[in-house]
Amino acid sequence: MADLTARDIMTPDPLTVSDDLSVTDAARLMVENRVGALPVLDGTRLIGIVTEGDLIMRDVKVEFPTYLHLLDGFIMYPPATARFESELKKAVGATVADVMSSDPVTADATMSVPDLATLMVDRDVSRVPILDGETLVGIVSKSDIVRSLIAEG
Repeated sequence: MADLTARDIMTPDPLTVSDDLSVTDAARLMVENRVGALPVLDGTRLIGIVTEGDLIMRDVKVEFPTYLHLLDGFIMYPPATARFESELKKAVGATVADVMSSDPVTADATMSVPDLATLMVDRDVSRVPILDGETLVGIVSKSDIVRSLIAEG
């Protein structure tokens, strides 16, 4: 496994979408193509990734922010405000832009598989778009890493 790179185990030329695609169409593409994530491109530039989890977020109950009662007034607890706005945005999102994760974790095609596995664990992601310079060339999932272990074993 030490000699394998991201390029060796990635799914090349992954299915991609633009950020103006409807969430419904993105979900349909995922199901029809049996993929759990779609890199989001603006022309040829990677601007995000939309995952099954992002789409599921639309159906979760939005947790309203916490208010503190202080001196006969109500104050919204600030950390809850940001989370609420993020959840609300995802809950009512109609396009990929509304639900995607911007600035996704990426890796270079030459990154070793052990380093890629470490990156995925450290950043708590299941899939990583693979770049060659600025160009999207593939995607690696945790399943790809597990398959590479079996192939090496």
